[in-house]
Amino acid sequence: MTTAENVPVDLSSSFKAYDVRGIVGQTITAESVQAVGAAFVDVLGLAGETVLVGGDMRPSSAEFSQAFADGAATRGANVQLLGLISTDELYFACGSLNAAGAVFTASHNPAEYNGMKMAKAGAVPVSSETGLMDIRDLAQTYLAEGIPAAAAKGVIAETDVLLQYAEYLRSLVDLSGSRPLKVVVDAGNGMAGMTTPAVLGDTLLAGLPFEIVPLYFELDGTFPNHPANPLEPANLLDLQAAVIKHGADIGLAFDGDADRCFVIDELGAPVSPSAVTALVARREIARAKALGEEHPAVIHNLITSRAVPELIAHDGGRPVRTRVGHSFIKATMAEEGAVFGGEHSAHYYFRDFFNADTGMLAAMHVLAALGEQEGPLSDLGREYEPYVSSGEINSQLADVPAAVARVRAAYTNEDVTIDELDGLTFTANNGQWWFNLRASNTEPFLRLNAEAVDAVTMADVRDAVLALVRQ
Repeated sequence: MTTAENVPVDLSSSFKAYDVRGIVGQTITAESVQAVGAAFVDVLGLAGETVLVGGDMRPSSAEFSQAFADGAATRGANVQLLGLISTDELYFACGSLNAAGAVFTASHNPAEYNGMKMAKAGAVPVSSETGLMDIRDLAQTYLAEGIPAAAAKGVIAETDVLLQYAEYLRSLVDLSGSRPLKVVVDAGNGMAGMTTPAVLGDTLLAGLPFEIVPLYFELDGTFPNHPANPLEPANLLDLQAAVIKHGADIGLAFDGDADRCFVIDELGAPVSPSAVTALVARREIARAKALGEEHPAVIHNLITSRAVPELIAHDGGRPVRTRVGHSFIKATMAEEGAVFGGEHSAHYYFRDFFNADTGMLAAMHVLAALGEQEGPLSDLGREYEPYVSSGEINSQLADVPAAVARVRAAYTNEDVTIDELDGLTFTANNGQWWFNLRASNTEPFLRLNAEAVDAVTMADVRDAVLALVRQ
């Protein structure tokens, strides 16, 4: 498909730093996807190799998967179509089969969007630093000039990895000995509606001691119930109400492509991703140490609670701080040989999962921790949330640098330490509070995250900083 002027789609509008995301029929089309599939093979040198392709439940994903496969095969790759998959299923397949691949998804974006996440063999991410823009540029050439046929065209076949994915996750966290738990899962009409029954239910494997209460498990890329974006509090309301209604022990909410998981306790209150990071870190550190590893590294970004590095160090791990963003986390995971990594956005990365992120494996760790003790999740969660956080607050500004300069001037004194790893982080030397200011890369927003030892101090810091930012 081309524009009305018969000009090929401009790929620069859909290629982002870490993935591809655009509006179906406008900035991402079957024709452009076919060109990207061909360029993917050429840039990564995959002629004669296996390429894995699958997609989520969005209406265009099946067509786009086939188009990508056609482009890849034209340039000589042998393609395995995986059908309906979650994003972390692609990572599992790329890791376990040691093959490059792509999944069609727009994650939590609205129904009119679709996109691609790509990985090299071993689930190594393809980003702007590792070839994504080269793929874009070559695909743009192919759109304009056509895709040349390789001397030997590749073969396209089909395979399914859901059973192997479920078996692998079950091998990493043994849930068979858990006390009985009632678990409400909100799939948001996304891919968790397929992966949850396979991993936590009994559709493919033996049943676990869980009663799963499903919410919106029907795969529907038009998202008829609510957006599949649990980062927005409004999209958790149905899950929170269902947990209370059913007297459940825990609630789990997944985004559209099921690579992120949010947790709700038995009182209907969210458990912060920082608390989940700390909980999983404790379990992974203990497992690594039991296998003889000294001071296993755990990655956290600079927006996670200070409780995270404190707990990692307390448990004998080695906390490693990194910038926000999954490419930074994954790169640092590989560099440090880290056992686990967590972000405030509910992305969780595991060494045993090819350094990739998987919401399902994080959920299994939380279920295991809850199931091996008798107390409620609210008590367990409080153990990992000793501080009070503001959450991320966005300010839309005409002049972001001027706002940052005002805050820096106000807080430049001997009682505050300032560092510049990712935006500016201001930390009170008495340990009572810290906050971070980061400019958005794509929007005129300045993002504030603040944390303190108590609610009053946090509110004072938050309000003082916002007054400076917004004046």
